[in-house]
Amino acid sequence: MKRSNGCSALLLLICFAVLGCIQAVTLEVREKNSTCIKLELSAFFSITYNTSSSARTVQVPLPNTTTVDAASSSCGTDGSLPWLVATFGSGHALGLSFTSNGSLYSVDNLTLQYNLSDSSIFAEANSSDVVTVVSATVGIWAVINTTYHCVSAISVVAGGQMVTFSDMRLEAYMPGNELSSAETVCSADQASTTAPTTTARTPTTPTPEPTTPQRGTYSVSNNGTICFLAQMGLQLNFSYFSQSQNKTIQEIFNLTPNLTTSSGSCEDSRATLNLTQERSTTLSFIFTTNSTTNKYHLSGIILFANWSDMTVPFLAGNTSLDYMGTTLGRSYMCNAEQTFVVENFSLNTFRLQVQAFGVTSNHFSTAEECQMDQDQMLIPIIVGASLAGLVLIVLIAYLIGRKRSHAGYQTI
Repeated sequence: MKRSNGCSALLLLICFAVLGCIQAVTLEVREKNSTCIKLELSAFFSITYNTSSSARTVQVPLPNTTTVDAASSSCGTDGSLPWLVATFGSGHALGLSFTSNGSLYSVDNLTLQYNLSDSSIFAEANSSDVVTVVSATVGIWAVINTTYHCVSAISVVAGGQMVTFSDMRLEAYMPGNELSSAETVCSADQASTTAPTTTARTPTTPTPEPTTPQRGTYSVSNNGTICFLAQMGLQLNFSYFSQSQNKTIQEIFNLTPNLTTSSGSCEDSRATLNLTQERSTTLSFIFTTNSTTNKYHLSGIILFANWSDMTVPFLAGNTSLDYMGTTLGRSYMCNAEQTFVVENFSLNTFRLQVQAFGVTSNHFSTAEECQMDQDQMLIPIIVGASLAGLVLIVLIAYLIGRKRSHAGYQTI
């Protein structure tokens, strides 16, 4: 795989393991018997592609058979940027490029290349192209001579596709062959005071009537300015195989705002909000714009859960949705309970207001209400009008009857 103008790295997705089996992968770049880049992580990807009849979304983990492409990877000793390029499968690759200002290093670009002719992943794809997408907004950085460490799941959108990392330890510009013991902990982990994924809560059997979730306020910032704002109560409904009960159970799970951290990205035509609770549950929302209609909508929802009671992590989602449509420059509001069905799970929202584009002064713009709220407002109006009509009919009938009663008397 070739580098393009020295500024792209290659990230790819796809794997041949069973869906949901998230695997740990270790990758390193070496030159002259020295390691300069080392990466340990688990990752899964969500890619949407077209068939002859519809769009499909696949979600698969990065396989443990992934290897570093020594010919494309580099420590940057020749004046170029350091590169880690990993390959797997039939023409797929994952790569990261790095930059440093002397005190910090960061992921400069993340690039995803995937081969649509690989029918084992892209069944019935209507194209055999090799597609490459790039994201220059990654948000991974650390102090020089420290290891970037992030247990929480973090998601990056590249050209409409999504990659999610978890249990990540990374170091570039390494002074030795092993990861530094000193760490730069990601902001998502700093905000969480709970135990890591491996000791996450063991869910109990839900009650028949679950409580309404608390309403939380979540945001995404770009250069210190809020660019994505949301307030909502969130409830997940999905099934998984429980180790403790040795059977498949139905879980109804409320996100708790004070245990949930938000992250994401804002781009011209795409905005992403990632909500992570207790480092073990990540719910991602993707909003996209339509320049033709001057509107935006919720186009993707992805859920990743890795609880100690699960035999395998739960992973499902869809990036071809069309929910919450509203006009650019306005927010979307729905106080009524909404249910969004997303492949193997469903999401309920309560007292929701969201604005993914055009947030100004850290406040929501004028809201466009959902149809359910509008219908609920119409009900009292219709009832009131009906009662007023009934009163009017009774009054008219009374007046007519009274007039006829007077007409029956003769003047003496």
